[in-house]
Order: sequence, then C-alpha cells, then structure tokens
Amino acid sequence: MSVREIVTVGHPVLRERAREVHIDELFSPAIQGLVDDLIDTMRAAGGAGLAANQIGEAVRVAAIEVGPEHPRYPYKPQIPLTVIINPVIEPLDEELEEINEGCLSVPGLRGTVERQMHVLVRYLDREGVTHEQVLRGLTAGTFQHELDHLDGVLFLDRVRDPRSFTTWEQFERHHQSAFVAHARAIVERYGS
Repeated sequence: MSVREIVTVGHPVLRERAREVHIDELFSPAIQGLVDDLIDTMRAAGGAGLAANQIGEAVRVAAIEVGPEHPRYPYKPQIPLTVIINPVIEPLDEELEEINEGCLSVPGLRGTVERQMHVLVRYLDREGVTHEQVLRGLTAGTFQHELDHLDGVLFLDRVRDPRSFTTWEQFERHHQSAFVAHARAIVERYGS
C-alpha cells in the first residue's frame, strides 16, 4: 500500500478508455495492490473518489468514499468506502441538476456540469461480489464523475458554459456559499 502520484490533465492515460479487469486477474496481487493504492492516494489527497487512470493505470477500477465532515466536500452525503470494478451506469430518468465539480487531476479548477440525479450502477467489489445500486442526487454525481474517468472523460468536457470555470480560491471567495446552498437543496430533495 502506498500513496501514488496523481496524474494531471494533459497526461494521455486520462484520455484512454480503461480496460475491463478479467475475473481471473481480480484477485492478483497487482489488482489488489492497485485497490489499496487507490484508497491510500484518495484519502491522502482529500478526494471523494479516485479512478485508476488518475494514478496511471488504465483499468476499470475506482474507489469512492465520503466520510462525515469531509474537509473538501462537507455538503456531500456520506458514502462508505466503495471499490468499484468494471462498473456500468444507466440513467433511470431524464432529471438533471447542475453541480459545480473539481477534480484531483485538474488541480485548482472547478466548473459546472449537469449530472443525472437517478442512476443504476452495477459493479464488482474487490472480492468479486456483484453489486447493483440505485443512486440519487450528489452521490449519483460522484459515481458519474469517477465512471467518466474510466471512459477517458474529464469534467472539463462536460462543462457547457466555460464562464462557470473558476479557481478554487475564487470559488471559495465568490461562489461557494451559493453552491453549498444549492447542494444542500439537492441533498434534501434526493436524499443523497
């Protein structure tokens, strides 16, 4: 287990569609070690999620976790540590909300994207158990962000209005209170 370097925008691996993990390799030291490294790196960086592409490995593996009073995202609902392998996502309706997002691979920049508010996610966990979850609200958005990474898509690609781009500093100074109120309204409406 170790904290690895997070690659940033411009690195080619962030634009690759990650390959699926074959069931025979799921229990290999390489994949299990990658999962441990993802968790350690995500926690060390203060992220809500981290995809394998972000540490230079183009395989369909990601880790997601939002603990109580997360330092970067105190408005997000809690998500217990979830390791997703070979995830597939399916929108359950057409309902969208604007969410202001940032990314560990795009340091210092945020932008507003539209995310589905009701999705179904299917994935394997690190033990090879199949899961199927209906996710709503900000939690659905968090999973969509990580699955985008596995498809070689960055939140930058989903920003429709480039005027929404802001540095973290300017976001905190001018936009954070309005967005946090909006995020809390989403949590109240969707429950997560």
